[in-house]
Amino acid sequence: MKNTGLSAGMMLAFAAYASFSISDAYSKLLAGQIDPFEVAFFGGVFGLLLIPFIRGKNESYRDLFVVRNPMMWLVRAASTFAATAASVEAFMLLPMPEAFSLIFLMPLFVTVLSVVLLREKVSTLGWLSVIVGFIGVLIVLRPGLRALQFGHLCALISAVANAVGVIAYRLSGRDTPRLSMFSSSLCGPLLGNGVLMVAHASWPQGGTIWMFLFGYGFLAALGQLLMMMSATRATASAIALPQYSQMLWAVAFSFYVFHEQPDDWTFVGIAVITASGLFKWAYPRLIGRMIPMQRHEAAQPL
Repeated sequence: MKNTGLSAGMMLAFAAYASFSISDAYSKLLAGQIDPFEVAFFGGVFGLLLIPFIRGKNESYRDLFVVRNPMMWLVRAASTFAATAASVEAFMLLPMPEAFSLIFLMPLFVTVLSVVLLREKVSTLGWLSVIVGFIGVLIVLRPGLRALQFGHLCALISAVANAVGVIAYRLSGRDTPRLSMFSSSLCGPLLGNGVLMVAHASWPQGGTIWMFLFGYGFLAALGQLLMMMSATRATASAIALPQYSQMLWAVAFSFYVFHEQPDDWTFVGIAVITASGLFKWAYPRLIGRMIPMQRHEAAQPL
């Protein structure tokens, strides 16, 4: 991995998550105007525009059709289809902070699946972080005190599907071309949503709807490109930390674009979810700095 500076990688990650958040806001703006499956389909179409920028220096466009591990390719395609279709529906039906709070359960599902399928060992700190994050989600949703809707189920499906996609990427191996991985994430939404939208599809009318569709698809693909770039400049944990900035975007959009003011408990839950991620990232670094200092002090003559 090329190390050109942690700050550069984190800045690219912040830009990627901003791109994802604005893309989700565009999908929410289309609520009631166009079928959710059609939104996800056109998102995949506009995502094709970024293929030249995603292609590596030594890759050919033929790598789009390279399938070295057919099973994992199909799993990635199916999980991306499920995640995009479910997330579009979730953002259309729910306030953005609520949708994000459930989608942020993805680390919990990734942790469980990595233990079960990859036989990876997870530290006590890792389990504590995902458990605290889950508590934060419960605070936001408060099941039993408020009615859960179909949108909540869609957001949960999106979190599970994204987690399955992460595991599939890990099982694919490092030698899989980037274009091959990207093609699976495009074919899933294009084929799956293309089939499901047929029953209710209508040609989008008006420049505003086309602008929103373009913003949704292009920015989602741009976020993927920025994440690939950030991965060459920072560690995985450093890239994961800026994901919590999406909550800030969600609250801002709720206030100023959709006029959906979150209640106080929602803010408490968001704070708990964010704190769980920040603590997991900061604690090892704090311990790593304290141990050398303690050793140095112990070595000093009395």
